[in-house]
Amino acid sequence: MLEYNPQRYFPSSEELPDSDDTPADNELQELIPGLLKAILLMLWAERMDWFFGIDMGIYHDPDKPAIVPDGFLSLGVERFFDVSEASPKEIELRLSYPLWEENVVPILVLEVVSQNYRGEYSTKKEVYASMGVLYYVIYSSRRRRKPRLEVHRLVDGAYVLQPENPVWLPEIGLGIGAERGTYGGVTREWLYWYDELSTRLPTPEERTKQAEQRAQQAEQLARRLAEQLRSLGVDPDSLT
Repeated sequence: MLEYNPQRYFPSSEELPDSDDTPADNELQELIPGLLKAILLMLWAERMDWFFGIDMGIYHDPDKPAIVPDGFLSLGVERFFDVSEASPKEIELRLSYPLWEENVVPILVLEVVSQNYRGEYSTKKEVYASMGVLYYVIYSSRRRRKPRLEVHRLVDGAYVLQPENPVWLPEIGLGIGAERGTYGGVTREWLYWYDELSTRLPTPEERTKQAEQRAQQAEQLARRLAEQLRSLGVDPDSLT
């Protein structure tokens, strides 16, 4: 863990690089965390105490470069970091995530394994454990014999693999798991959030489709009722 020294100058998030400028070599590294964030943006639309970062630098030591997970979730932080001084109504978004500014360690980090390992099981795992990240999630789409999704929980300073799918995360109030579905027109296995009954939460596309279906059903019901009223000699337009 970072030991804070109030006499020492710590750079602000505006002064730090926002990522490691390493290009994603697997499109899933962007799409999977993007889907998880999109679901949270609908589910927690009224909450202002969380942040989900994608390919953003987490600064855990001012003398070391940032560690950049594919995605991470923090609870108990401001949803929006600050408001612009030039325009008080304009919301400023985070550029990076320095722990000495945020004072909250991410509760979950996500790494999507690409064609080449990038320290997911060595360097990064050690750093996340030393930071105190409670859940370390690793997803590898290329696996065939072992589970593609691994959810590790920090227990006594070491990560312990959780066997379920989905895995319930009580501190977050959600579960996370993998199953086949369609997102952005692509049908494959994705990562999703789940409720306490292990029911998958809908994606933005699915929720829009559900709303359209309900609207169509309501319209069809209204037409049938109007036809029944006419058969009884009642003009439905006279009732409105």
